[in-house]
This record gives sequence, C-alpha cells and structure tokens, in this order.
Amino acid sequence: MRAAACLMLLVTGGCNVFAGADDTGFPPADRPVSDITASQFSDEESRDRVNEAETVMDMADIEAGMTVADIGAGNGYYTIRLAPRVGETGRVLAQDVIPETRDRLAERVTREQLDNVSVRLGEFADPKLPDDSFDRIFMIHMYHEIESPYEFLWNMRPALREAGRVVVVDADRPTNRHGTPPDLLNCEFEAVGYRRVVYRAMPDIGGYFAMFERIGDRPEPDAIIACGQE
Repeated sequence: MRAAACLMLLVTGGCNVFAGADDTGFPPADRPVSDITASQFSDEESRDRVNEAETVMDMADIEAGMTVADIGAGNGYYTIRLAPRVGETGRVLAQDVIPETRDRLAERVTREQLDNVSVRLGEFADPKLPDDSFDRIFMIHMYHEIESPYEFLWNMRPALREAGRVVVVDADRPTNRHGTPPDLLNCEFEAVGYRRVVYRAMPDIGGYFAMFERIGDRPEPDAIIACGQE
C-alpha cells in the first residue's frame, strides 16, 4: 500500500521511495533541511492577533489534566499558553536542542511561576522523552529543521500514551524554505508507523494543522522506506 501511495505521489511530483541507510541504521532524508535561524517563529503579539495558540489547542483537544510535550519550544510561546490550559493537574514538558534557548526558556518559566512546566534539552535526532508519558506532542513550526526525521520520529513514538497524538503545524512550502509539504509530512510519518487523523488548512498563519496517531508496531530501522521530494 505504501509503495502504491508513493508511486502516485511520484507521478504528481510529490514523493519518491529509495533504499539505503546511514550508519545509524535509519534511512537518510531525501530532502533539504532548513537551518535553525531563530528561537521563535514570529513575535507573540502577532501570533495572538490571529489567535494562533488558542486555535491550535482547540483543534488538538487540549484539556485540563493532560500531559503535553512542546518540542522545539524556543522562547516558549506555546509552553506558557499550554500551562494554564492543562491546569494544576496537567504537565507540560518544554524541550529544545539549543542549550542557550533551553536556559532562557527555563528562566521564563521560573519568572512566570509555571509550576506545572519542566524544561529539558533534547538531541537533534532524539527528543529524549520518557516512554508512555504524553497525551499530545506538539511540533510547531519546527519539523522542517529535523535532519533525521525517521530516527527522530522512531525515538519519539514510545513517548505517546495510548490514544496519544502528535500535533504538527507548518507551512506548505519546501523544507529548505521553512516549511514541509503536507504529502511529504504524511509520507515520513507513515514510514515510522503513524497515521494522520486530522488535517486542516490554517490560512491566517500561512500554514496547516496536522495530527497523527501511532498504529501497529514500531518498524525496525532497516525496514523503514524513506520518502522524499523530486
């Protein structure tokens, strides 16, 4: 089924399948990667004017008592808005791969007295999340910066609880222009054992919302079929 799907994407210029793996055992991404250029996507006032965070949290069904991971949290735009949403009985784990960014966010969390938030340092190919811990994992405006998506998604998968979901917000443009085409995103997630359950355009922020759940068993790294753009 995946081969047929990727064949259709090839015809339409969306996806191709190739064999091969790097020394980690995971196939390399057959696409460019955007540089990490800033710790925030845009200024927070501009994002609040279009009600970005509230809209995304509503679509992700964020409720009191949930545990949420904010991956690539940057300056904490979503982190500080998730904290009151999940409430005192919920938890937010904010993660970033840049130590200085992690430290600034930790200072902000302390300053704003967000007692239900913890801040951690992740790795470029591994978010370093505890297993069976999260109802939602947020990946907002950052997926295009992941150099090894199959390894990253494979390492992240056990962190989801039963019925947990991964939330991605990104722009519909090439990965070297700070976006990810939706068909490519879907193909890479499917390769590691996820299924897309929600997709909605978000024209106010120039992008889209996608949500995935895990299905079946996690594939062995050398069994992953990689996807890419022509």
